[in-house]
Amino acid sequence: MQSLGSQNPAPARSGFRIGALGLSVLVLAFLVAVIFAANRNEVIGWIVAIISFAWLLFAAFVFFTVRGASRRARARFEEAARQFGRAPSMSGGTTAEEARTVDEVRDLKLDHSFKIIQVQERVVRENLGKDPEQVARALETIQITAANARDMLRPDGGEPVAGTVVDEG
Repeated sequence: MQSLGSQNPAPARSGFRIGALGLSVLVLAFLVAVIFAANRNEVIGWIVAIISFAWLLFAAFVFFTVRGASRRARARFEEAARQFGRAPSMSGGTTAEEARTVDEVRDLKLDHSFKIIQVQERVVRENLGKDPEQVARALETIQITAANARDMLRPDGGEPVAGTVVDEG
């Protein structure tokens, strides 16, 4: 299903191509019915020709009505987008929804960073004086995680700090 704000008209065009193909088939069926009715000059042939012509008219009516409604809806949507001062979104979502999603993801990442720091703090407390190498790794993990969390809060979105994180806790 295509969202209303999508700039990709391909699905709509393919639908109109299929509709035009259906109309072509009905025109062909009508012409065949008329030719057979004219050649045999029987009432049943003319009845079939009239029925196929009625279906052709009905299909053409539906096709052109749907196409016109689609064009009017697209024009209204574009007008509404201009009134709000923005072009239609490629994803179909609104700017507020996209900002909220970005904020939620950032908050989730920050929460994860704080949990890592809490775990590594426990590792430091448990291994202080016992295993200096484990304490050094935990402190390095805390430093990397804190730097990454700070970078998530910066407006320029700095690059994450590189390093090896060993989680033995």
